[in-house]
Amino acid sequence: MTLRPLLLLALSVALPLCARAQVPERTIDEIKAESIARAERGAYPLGGLDPKDVAEALSLIRTRDRDEWAQAWSSVAQRYDDEGTRATSASAAAAAFKRAWRLFYLAQWPVPNSPGKRAAYERALDAYARYGRTLDPPLETVRIPFEGGTITAYLRLPNASAGPVPVILTISGLDSRKETVAESYGQILSQGVGFIAVDGPGTGQAPLKASPTADRMFSAVLDHLAQNPRVDRSRVIVSGVSFGGYWAAKLAITERARLLGAVVQSPPVDEVFSERFLRESTLGNREYLFDLAPAFLSVFDGAPTIDDLARTLPAMSLRQMGLLGRPTTPMLVVAGVKDTQVPIADIELLLRSGDVPKEAWINPRGGHLGREPRGWTDPAIFSKVIVPWELRLIEQSRH
Repeated sequence: MTLRPLLLLALSVALPLCARAQVPERTIDEIKAESIARAERGAYPLGGLDPKDVAEALSLIRTRDRDEWAQAWSSVAQRYDDEGTRATSASAAAAAFKRAWRLFYLAQWPVPNSPGKRAAYERALDAYARYGRTLDPPLETVRIPFEGGTITAYLRLPNASAGPVPVILTISGLDSRKETVAESYGQILSQGVGFIAVDGPGTGQAPLKASPTADRMFSAVLDHLAQNPRVDRSRVIVSGVSFGGYWAAKLAITERARLLGAVVQSPPVDEVFSERFLRESTLGNREYLFDLAPAFLSVFDGAPTIDDLARTLPAMSLRQMGLLGRPTTPMLVVAGVKDTQVPIADIELLLRSGDVPKEAWINPRGGHLGREPRGWTDPAIFSKVIVPWELRLIEQSRH
Protein backbone atom coordinates (compact mmCIF):
# COMPACT_ATOMS: atom_id res chain seq x y z
CA MET A 1 0.00 0.00 0.00
CA THR A 2 1.36 3.43 -0.94
CA LEU A 3 1.68 6.36 1.46
CA ARG A 4 -1.32 8.22 -0.02
CA PRO A 5 -3.88 5.44 0.72
CA LEU A 6 -2.47 5.10 4.22
CA LEU A 7 -2.98 8.82 4.84
CA LEU A 8 -6.51 8.66 3.48
CA LEU A 9 -7.30 5.69 5.75
CA ALA A 10 -5.98 7.55 8.79
CA LEU A 11 -8.05 10.61 7.92
CA SER A 12 -11.19 8.52 7.45
CA VAL A 13 -10.77 7.18 10.99
CA ALA A 14 -9.83 10.47 12.64
CA LEU A 15 -12.24 12.87 10.98
CA PRO A 16 -15.47 11.51 12.50
CA LEU A 17 -14.01 11.90 15.99
CA CYS A 18 -12.82 15.43 15.32
CA ALA A 19 -16.09 16.44 13.71
CA ARG A 20 -18.16 15.04 16.55
CA ALA A 21 -15.99 16.83 19.09
CA GLN A 22 -17.30 20.14 17.70
CA VAL A 23 -20.97 19.38 18.44
CA PRO A 24 -22.14 22.37 20.51
CA GLU A 25 -23.85 22.31 23.86
CA ARG A 26 -27.34 23.81 24.13
CA THR A 27 -27.53 27.58 23.85
CA ILE A 28 -28.89 29.43 26.86
CA ASP A 29 -32.25 29.87 25.12
CA GLU A 30 -32.38 26.11 24.46
CA ILE A 31 -31.43 25.40 28.08
CA LYS A 32 -34.21 27.69 29.34
CA ALA A 33 -36.84 26.12 27.07
CA GLU A 34 -35.80 22.58 28.03
CA SER A 35 -35.72 23.50 31.73
CA ILE A 36 -39.28 24.80 31.60
CA ALA A 37 -40.44 21.65 29.81
CA ARG A 38 -38.75 19.40 32.34
CA ALA A 39 -40.09 21.36 35.31
CA GLU A 40 -43.64 21.10 33.98
CA ARG A 41 -43.45 17.31 33.78
CA GLY A 42 -41.34 16.90 36.95
CA ALA A 43 -38.31 15.57 35.09
CA TYR A 44 -34.70 15.47 36.26
CA PRO A 45 -32.95 17.62 37.33
CA LEU A 46 -35.95 19.88 37.95
CA GLY A 47 -38.20 17.35 39.66
CA GLY A 48 -39.89 18.70 42.76
CA LEU A 49 -39.57 22.34 41.68
CA ASP A 50 -42.52 24.68 41.17
CA PRO A 51 -42.55 25.69 37.47
CA LYS A 52 -43.28 29.26 38.60
CA ASP A 53 -40.03 29.34 40.58
CA VAL A 54 -38.21 27.89 37.58
CA ALA A 55 -39.62 30.53 35.26
CA GLU A 56 -38.66 33.28 37.71
CA ALA A 57 -35.07 32.08 37.98
CA LEU A 58 -34.70 31.62 34.23
CA SER A 59 -36.03 35.13 33.58
CA LEU A 60 -32.94 36.46 35.36
CA ILE A 61 -30.50 34.56 33.13
CA ARG A 62 -29.18 36.02 29.87
CA THR A 63 -26.03 34.00 29.17
CA ARG A 64 -24.39 30.66 29.89
CA ASP A 65 -22.13 32.29 32.47
CA ARG A 66 -21.91 29.88 35.41
CA ASP A 67 -22.05 32.54 38.11
CA GLU A 68 -25.03 34.22 36.46
CA TRP A 69 -26.84 30.87 36.54
CA ALA A 70 -25.96 30.40 40.20
CA GLN A 71 -27.04 33.91 41.20
CA ALA A 72 -30.43 33.64 39.49
CA TRP A 73 -31.42 30.37 41.15
CA SER A 74 -29.96 31.44 44.48
CA SER A 75 -32.01 34.64 44.52
CA VAL A 76 -35.22 32.61 44.29
CA ALA A 77 -33.94 30.06 46.81
CA GLN A 78 -33.11 32.77 49.33
CA ARG A 79 -36.75 33.77 49.60
CA TYR A 80 -37.69 30.28 50.82
CA ASP A 81 -34.62 30.10 53.05
CA ASP A 82 -35.79 33.28 54.77
CA GLU A 83 -39.31 31.90 54.95
CA GLY A 84 -38.02 28.79 56.72
CA THR A 85 -36.13 30.92 59.22
CA ARG A 86 -39.29 32.87 60.06
CA ALA A 87 -41.55 29.78 60.21
CA THR A 88 -43.39 29.20 63.48
CA SER A 89 -44.06 25.49 62.95
CA ALA A 90 -41.81 22.54 62.13
CA SER A 91 -43.92 21.58 59.11
CA ALA A 92 -43.76 25.08 57.61
CA ALA A 93 -40.00 25.25 58.21
CA ALA A 94 -39.51 21.83 56.61
CA ALA A 95 -41.44 22.79 53.48
CA ALA A 96 -39.57 26.08 53.07
CA PHE A 97 -36.08 24.70 53.68
CA LYS A 98 -36.74 21.75 51.37
CA ARG A 99 -37.77 24.15 48.63
CA ALA A 100 -34.71 26.31 49.27
CA TRP A 101 -32.44 23.27 49.12
CA ARG A 102 -33.82 22.16 45.75
CA LEU A 103 -33.32 25.64 44.27
CA PHE A 104 -29.81 26.09 45.68
CA TYR A 105 -29.02 22.63 44.29
CA LEU A 106 -30.11 23.81 40.81
CA ALA A 107 -27.96 26.91 41.32
CA GLN A 108 -24.83 24.72 41.53
CA TRP A 109 -25.94 22.23 38.85
CA PRO A 110 -24.47 20.18 37.34
CA VAL A 111 -21.32 20.69 39.41
CA PRO A 112 -19.97 23.58 41.52
CA ASN A 113 -17.24 24.61 39.06
CA SER A 114 -17.27 28.40 39.54
CA PRO A 115 -17.17 30.70 42.58
CA GLY A 116 -20.90 31.38 42.39
CA LYS A 117 -21.77 27.72 42.01
CA ARG A 118 -19.51 26.75 44.91
CA ALA A 119 -21.24 29.33 47.11
CA ALA A 120 -24.63 27.96 46.00
CA TYR A 121 -23.56 24.44 46.89
CA GLU A 122 -22.66 25.53 50.42
CA ARG A 123 -26.06 27.19 50.72
CA ALA A 124 -27.71 23.98 49.51
CA LEU A 125 -25.91 22.01 52.22
CA ASP A 126 -27.04 24.50 54.87
CA ALA A 127 -30.66 24.48 53.70
CA TYR A 128 -30.72 20.68 53.61
CA ALA A 129 -29.22 20.48 57.11
CA ARG A 130 -31.96 22.73 58.46
CA TYR A 131 -34.58 20.71 56.60
CA GLY A 132 -33.00 17.54 58.02
CA ARG A 133 -33.44 18.77 61.58
CA THR A 134 -37.22 18.70 61.08
CA LEU A 135 -37.31 15.04 60.04
CA ASP A 136 -38.56 12.10 62.06
CA PRO A 137 -36.78 9.69 62.21
CA PRO A 138 -33.89 12.14 62.51
CA LEU A 139 -31.25 12.68 59.85
CA GLU A 140 -27.85 12.07 61.41
CA THR A 141 -24.73 13.54 59.83
CA VAL A 142 -21.86 11.11 60.33
CA ARG A 143 -18.21 11.88 59.72
CA ILE A 144 -16.02 8.88 59.04
CA PRO A 145 -12.23 9.29 59.31
CA PHE A 146 -10.58 8.45 56.00
CA GLU A 147 -6.94 8.80 54.96
CA GLY A 148 -6.39 11.99 56.94
CA GLY A 149 -9.72 13.45 55.84
CA THR A 150 -13.40 12.78 56.39
CA ILE A 151 -16.23 11.02 54.60
CA THR A 152 -19.43 12.97 55.32
CA ALA A 153 -22.60 10.88 55.09
CA TYR A 154 -26.24 10.97 56.15
CA LEU A 155 -27.59 8.13 58.27
CA ARG A 156 -31.30 7.56 58.94
CA LEU A 157 -32.57 4.55 60.80
CA PRO A 158 -36.16 3.58 61.63
CA ASN A 159 -37.59 4.58 64.98
CA ALA A 160 -38.21 2.01 67.71
CA SER A 161 -36.52 -0.92 65.98
CA ALA A 162 -36.33 -4.14 68.00
CA GLY A 163 -32.72 -4.75 67.03
CA PRO A 164 -30.13 -4.09 64.31
CA VAL A 165 -31.76 -3.07 61.03
CA PRO A 166 -30.89 -3.66 57.37
CA VAL A 167 -29.28 -0.66 55.69
CA ILE A 168 -28.99 0.62 52.13
CA LEU A 169 -25.65 2.20 51.24
CA THR A 170 -26.81 4.66 48.59
CA ILE A 171 -24.33 6.43 46.30
CA SER A 172 -25.11 9.57 44.32
CA GLY A 173 -24.30 10.06 40.64
CA LEU A 174 -22.23 12.50 38.64
CA ASP A 175 -24.48 15.49 39.31
CA SER A 176 -26.86 14.23 41.99
CA ARG A 177 -25.74 14.51 45.60
CA LYS A 178 -26.10 12.52 48.80
CA GLU A 179 -28.95 14.89 49.69
CA THR A 180 -30.79 13.81 46.52
CA VAL A 181 -30.53 10.08 47.21
CA ALA A 182 -31.24 10.57 50.92
CA GLU A 183 -34.49 12.28 50.00
CA SER A 184 -35.45 9.33 47.77
CA TYR A 185 -34.65 6.68 50.36
CA GLY A 186 -36.69 8.32 53.09
CA GLN A 187 -39.63 6.18 51.97
CA ILE A 188 -37.91 2.92 52.94
CA LEU A 189 -37.77 3.79 56.66
CA SER A 190 -41.39 2.75 57.19
CA GLN A 191 -40.38 -0.76 56.07
CA GLY A 192 -37.90 -1.15 58.93
CA VAL A 193 -34.87 -0.44 56.72
CA GLY A 194 -32.39 2.40 57.15
CA PHE A 195 -29.94 4.04 54.77
CA ILE A 196 -26.61 5.78 54.66
CA ALA A 197 -26.16 8.27 51.81
CA VAL A 198 -22.73 9.15 50.44
CA ASP A 199 -21.42 11.41 47.67
CA GLY A 200 -19.59 9.58 44.88
CA PRO A 201 -15.84 10.25 44.43
CA GLY A 202 -15.17 13.66 42.92
CA THR A 203 -18.62 14.98 43.80
CA GLY A 204 -20.19 16.85 46.70
CA GLN A 205 -18.22 16.46 49.93
CA ALA A 206 -16.34 13.31 48.88
CA PRO A 207 -12.79 13.34 50.26
CA LEU A 208 -11.15 12.19 47.02
CA LYS A 209 -11.52 12.41 43.26
CA ALA A 210 -12.63 9.60 40.97
CA SER A 211 -9.92 7.09 40.08
CA PRO A 212 -9.60 3.33 39.52
CA THR A 213 -9.07 2.88 43.29
CA ALA A 214 -11.49 5.48 44.69
CA ASP A 215 -13.97 2.77 45.73
CA ARG A 216 -11.83 2.32 48.83
CA MET A 217 -13.82 5.16 50.42
CA PHE A 218 -16.92 2.93 50.32
CA SER A 219 -14.99 0.14 52.01
CA ALA A 220 -14.39 2.62 54.83
CA VAL A 221 -18.14 3.29 54.98
CA LEU A 222 -18.78 -0.47 55.24
CA ASP A 223 -16.21 -0.63 58.05
CA HIS A 224 -18.13 2.13 59.83
CA LEU A 225 -21.46 0.33 59.43
CA ALA A 226 -19.96 -2.91 60.75
CA GLN A 227 -19.09 -1.12 63.99
CA ASN A 228 -22.57 0.36 64.48
CA PRO A 229 -24.64 -1.86 66.80
CA ARG A 230 -27.87 -0.46 65.34
CA VAL A 231 -26.98 -1.83 61.88
CA ASP A 232 -27.48 -5.43 60.75
CA ARG A 233 -24.17 -5.81 58.97
CA SER A 234 -25.31 -9.06 57.33
CA ARG A 235 -28.02 -7.17 55.46
CA VAL A 236 -26.36 -4.24 53.75
CA ILE A 237 -27.35 -3.50 50.15
CA VAL A 238 -25.45 -1.04 47.97
CA SER A 239 -27.45 1.11 45.56
CA GLY A 240 -25.99 3.46 42.97
CA VAL A 241 -27.49 5.73 40.36
CA SER A 242 -25.69 6.49 37.06
CA PHE A 243 -22.00 7.07 37.93
CA GLY A 244 -22.94 5.92 41.42
CA GLY A 245 -24.11 2.74 39.71
CA TYR A 246 -20.56 2.25 38.48
CA TRP A 247 -19.29 2.25 42.04
CA ALA A 248 -22.12 -0.06 43.16
CA ALA A 249 -21.33 -2.51 40.35
CA LYS A 250 -17.67 -2.53 41.33
CA LEU A 251 -18.48 -3.01 45.02
CA ALA A 252 -20.77 -5.93 44.12
CA ILE A 253 -17.54 -7.65 43.06
CA THR A 254 -14.84 -6.28 45.36
CA GLU A 255 -17.01 -6.18 48.52
CA ARG A 256 -19.14 -9.20 47.67
CA ALA A 257 -18.56 -10.84 51.07
CA ARG A 258 -19.97 -7.85 52.95
CA LEU A 259 -22.99 -7.10 50.77
CA LEU A 260 -26.37 -8.79 50.64
CA GLY A 261 -27.00 -7.36 47.16
CA ALA A 262 -26.54 -4.45 44.79
CA VAL A 263 -28.81 -2.18 42.78
CA VAL A 264 -27.07 -0.61 39.78
CA GLN A 265 -29.04 1.91 37.76
CA SER A 266 -27.58 2.72 34.32
CA PRO A 267 -24.02 1.94 35.42
CA PRO A 268 -21.11 2.88 33.14
CA VAL A 269 -19.08 -0.29 32.68
CA ASP A 270 -16.75 -0.21 29.69
CA GLU A 271 -17.70 1.55 26.46
CA VAL A 272 -18.59 4.79 28.27
CA PHE A 273 -14.93 5.16 29.17
CA SER A 274 -13.65 4.94 25.60
CA GLU A 275 -12.41 8.00 23.74
CA ARG A 276 -14.85 7.32 20.91
CA PHE A 277 -17.87 7.36 23.25
CA LEU A 278 -16.59 10.50 24.96
CA ARG A 279 -16.29 12.39 21.69
CA GLU A 280 -19.31 10.93 19.90
CA SER A 281 -21.87 10.67 22.70
CA THR A 282 -20.82 12.55 25.84
CA LEU A 283 -19.87 15.84 24.21
CA GLY A 284 -22.99 17.82 23.40
CA ASN A 285 -25.31 15.13 24.81
CA ARG A 286 -28.90 16.40 24.58
CA GLU A 287 -30.47 13.87 26.94
CA TYR A 288 -28.44 15.65 29.63
CA LEU A 289 -29.65 19.20 30.28
CA PHE A 290 -26.23 20.74 29.66
CA ASP A 291 -22.48 20.36 30.28
CA LEU A 292 -22.15 16.59 30.68
CA ALA A 293 -18.49 16.64 29.60
CA PRO A 294 -17.56 19.55 31.92
CA ALA A 295 -19.23 17.64 34.76
CA PHE A 296 -16.98 14.66 34.04
CA LEU A 297 -13.93 16.93 33.95
CA SER A 298 -14.70 18.13 37.45
CA VAL A 299 -14.61 14.69 39.12
CA PHE A 300 -11.17 13.56 37.96
CA ASP A 301 -7.77 14.86 39.04
CA GLY A 302 -5.34 15.72 36.27
CA ALA A 303 -7.96 16.01 33.54
CA PRO A 304 -8.52 19.72 32.87
CA THR A 305 -9.24 19.21 29.15
CA ILE A 306 -11.22 16.79 27.00
CA ASP A 307 -7.99 15.33 25.63
CA ASP A 308 -6.79 14.71 29.20
CA LEU A 309 -10.13 13.10 30.04
CA ALA A 310 -9.85 10.87 26.96
CA ARG A 311 -6.53 9.58 28.28
CA THR A 312 -7.85 9.17 31.85
CA LEU A 313 -11.19 7.41 31.33
CA PRO A 314 -10.11 4.03 29.84
CA ALA A 315 -8.48 2.98 33.12
CA MET A 316 -11.92 3.16 34.79
CA SER A 317 -13.35 0.33 32.67
CA LEU A 318 -14.40 -2.67 34.77
CA ARG A 319 -13.50 -4.89 31.82
CA GLN A 320 -10.00 -3.41 31.61
CA MET A 321 -9.61 -4.02 35.35
CA GLY A 322 -10.39 -7.70 34.86
CA LEU A 323 -13.29 -7.58 37.30
CA LEU A 324 -16.18 -8.71 35.13
CA GLY A 325 -15.36 -12.40 35.27
CA ARG A 326 -15.25 -12.52 39.05
CA PRO A 327 -18.04 -13.63 41.45
CA THR A 328 -20.63 -11.03 42.41
CA THR A 329 -23.34 -10.49 44.96
CA PRO A 330 -26.99 -10.74 43.77
CA MET A 331 -27.73 -7.73 41.59
CA LEU A 332 -30.63 -5.76 40.14
CA VAL A 333 -29.68 -3.95 36.94
CA VAL A 334 -31.96 -1.08 35.87
CA ALA A 335 -31.53 0.60 32.50
CA GLY A 336 -33.13 2.03 29.37
CA VAL A 337 -32.48 0.86 25.83
CA LYS A 338 -32.60 4.44 24.50
CA ASP A 339 -30.06 5.74 27.02
CA THR A 340 -27.54 7.99 25.22
CA GLN A 341 -25.34 8.54 28.29
CA VAL A 342 -24.66 4.85 29.05
CA PRO A 343 -25.00 2.50 26.06
CA ILE A 344 -27.07 -0.66 26.37
CA ALA A 345 -23.92 -2.56 25.35
CA ASP A 346 -22.44 -1.74 28.77
CA ILE A 347 -25.54 -3.11 30.48
CA GLU A 348 -25.47 -6.30 28.43
CA LEU A 349 -21.79 -6.79 29.23
CA LEU A 350 -22.50 -6.51 32.95
CA LEU A 351 -25.46 -8.89 32.74
CA ARG A 352 -23.32 -11.55 31.07
CA SER A 353 -20.59 -11.36 33.71
CA GLY A 354 -20.14 -12.87 37.17
CA ASP A 355 -21.26 -16.16 38.63
CA VAL A 356 -24.86 -15.70 39.88
CA PRO A 357 -28.08 -14.92 37.99
CA LYS A 358 -28.90 -11.22 37.91
CA GLU A 359 -32.30 -9.62 37.77
CA ALA A 360 -32.81 -6.92 35.18
CA TRP A 361 -35.44 -4.25 34.59
CA ILE A 362 -34.75 -2.91 31.12
CA ASN A 363 -37.17 -0.37 29.67
CA PRO A 364 -37.19 -0.63 25.85
CA ARG A 365 -38.57 2.90 25.65
CA GLY A 366 -36.50 4.28 28.50
CA GLY A 367 -33.57 6.64 28.42
CA HIS A 368 -30.97 7.17 31.13
CA LEU A 369 -31.88 5.33 34.35
CA GLY A 370 -34.69 3.66 32.40
CA ARG A 371 -36.80 6.82 32.70
CA GLU A 372 -39.50 8.08 30.36
CA PRO A 373 -41.00 11.60 30.19
CA ARG A 374 -44.21 10.17 31.63
CA GLY A 375 -45.18 6.81 33.07
CA TRP A 376 -41.90 5.22 34.11
CA THR A 377 -40.46 8.37 35.68
CA ASP A 378 -37.63 8.39 38.23
CA PRO A 379 -39.99 8.23 41.25
CA ALA A 380 -42.05 5.43 39.67
CA ILE A 381 -39.00 3.29 38.94
CA PHE A 382 -37.67 3.86 42.43
CA SER A 383 -40.85 3.05 44.32
CA LYS A 384 -42.19 0.29 42.06
CA VAL A 385 -39.00 -1.48 40.97
CA ILE A 386 -35.97 -0.70 43.15
CA VAL A 387 -37.43 -0.56 46.67
CA PRO A 388 -39.58 -3.72 46.22
CA TRP A 389 -36.54 -5.65 44.99
CA GLU A 390 -34.49 -4.54 48.01
CA LEU A 391 -37.26 -5.44 50.45
CA ARG A 392 -37.75 -8.83 48.81
CA LEU A 393 -34.02 -9.60 49.00
CA ILE A 394 -33.96 -8.66 52.70
CA GLU A 395 -37.00 -10.81 53.43
CA GLN A 396 -35.59 -13.79 51.55
CA SER A 397 -32.36 -13.53 53.55
CA ARG A 398 -34.36 -14.09 56.75
CA HIS A 399 -35.70 -17.43 55.55
